[in-house]
Amino acid sequence: MRLLNSLDRRGWLLLGAAALGAALFGAVATTGTTAHAGAALEERKLPMKFNWVACEPNCRGWVSAVGIITADTPKDFEEFSRGRQLGGATVVLDSSGGSVNDAITLGRRFRNLGLLTTVGISLQDRGGQSARPAVASEAYCESMCVFLLLAGKKRYVPEAAHVRVHQIWMGDRADDAKAASYSAQDLMIVERDIGRLAKYTFDMGGAGDLLSLALSVPPWEDLHELDAGELKLTNLVTTDLVADVLPHVDVTAPAMAELSPKTQARFGAEQEQPAKSTRTAEAAVPTGAAPIAASQK
Repeated sequence: MRLLNSLDRRGWLLLGAAALGAALFGAVATTGTTAHAGAALEERKLPMKFNWVACEPNCRGWVSAVGIITADTPKDFEEFSRGRQLGGATVVLDSSGGSVNDAITLGRRFRNLGLLTTVGISLQDRGGQSARPAVASEAYCESMCVFLLLAGKKRYVPEAAHVRVHQIWMGDRADDAKAASYSAQDLMIVERDIGRLAKYTFDMGGAGDLLSLALSVPPWEDLHELDAGELKLTNLVTTDLVADVLPHVDVTAPAMAELSPKTQARFGAEQEQPAKSTRTAEAAVPTGAAPIAASQK
């Protein structure tokens, strides 16, 4: 498929068929140090937090965005950005996804600010290595995080990063999606949100291939990890040069030592500070262990 301004009839038919098929069958679509690694895993279980990483001299700094996108995330970002000159800054993402509509709201805000996006884990306390922060490239951007990545005016994905997609789903029924029951109202909500996500995707310059790939993976299957070719096919990557989004920043930091597979709690699961579920289609956050190159959002 192509971008919205050149999307042909075949592309729209593919998108419509995916959405309609989901409704008819009830399978509603929804799309270092070891210590530091453990901390990063814990942060991904909590609602998204934003931090400014300063790296003077000769480096502007960047925004670190880690965690699940909830109904509060757009408001939290507005509070974070108040008084800061963020125009044209870079957002470094490490997230398992979250609420569809709130991710769309946040993504549009990113684009309005002309932000750049990439995937990584910010390393600030590097001990004797350097007083300067760095970015570890082995990080995760999954489910609705992928659509936040798409919001960047320029977008870079390091080779070691994991970008994964799947369908969106009713957030309160993601734990056992096959056994759950769905009303006509539920189907309407998901169909509505698929439409919103499609419009957003094209508005951000993404390709219909991104929607096609995401809508083909139900929540009871492992997420699909996009390879280098798919990252370009979907227009998620606009540059192969890290310097285009993080100039003068060390991105050669070693991958997090002994980084275990992500076992994100789904919405509704008990957490120390549970992510807030919204009454809409949401990205399901799969649970369970898997090899680091395999599943998880």
